[in-house]
Amino acid sequence: MPTAKAAKVAKTTKEKAPKAKKAAAADAVAGEEVEAPKKTKRKAKYMVLYSPFLMKDTKHELIGEPTETDNGRMQWAKCAVSRHMQMVNLDTLASNTEKKVTEIKLAREDSKEYSPKNAYKVGDVIYHKSWDDVGIVRAKEIMSNGRGAVLVHFEKNKEKRLIENFK
Repeated sequence: MPTAKAAKVAKTTKEKAPKAKKAAAADAVAGEEVEAPKKTKRKAKYMVLYSPFLMKDTKHELIGEPTETDNGRMQWAKCAVSRHMQMVNLDTLASNTEKKVTEIKLAREDSKEYSPKNAYKVGDVIYHKSWDDVGIVRAKEIMSNGRGAVLVHFEKNKEKRLIENFK
C-alpha cells in the first residue's frame, strides 16, 4: 500500500509542475517579467543597557515597534547575553545620552598624582603617571584582604580599581 500512496503523490506533483511552467511561459511571452519578491533582511537595532539579571551593562536588541504611553515611548529590549526581556523608556534613554555628551573634562593641573600610599576621597581628581591618564574617584571599597581600594573612572582607561593607604 505505501507504494500506491507514493505513486499518487508523485503523480499529483508532476501534474502541478507543468501548469506552473506554462503560466510562467505565458507571462514571458506576453513581455511581462514577473520577479519573485526579494526577501529583506530585518535590520536589528541594538543598544547598550543595564541588565538587572546580570547586574552589568550588556547589548540589547529592540523588539517590535515602540508604543506611546503616558510616560513616553516604550519598547521591549532583549538582552543578547541572558535573553531576558525588559520594557525600556526610549525618551528617558535619549535624554540620558544627551547628558553623557556634556561630560566634564578633567585637567591635569587640578589633579593629585596617584600613589598607593595616599588616601583619596570620592570626587578627587587623580593623575596616573604610568598610564598618562586623568580620572575621578567614583567610590571607595574594602577588598577581600582588608585593604582599601578606590574605583577611578579614567578618560582613556575607563574604570579601574586602585589601591590606597598601602603601608
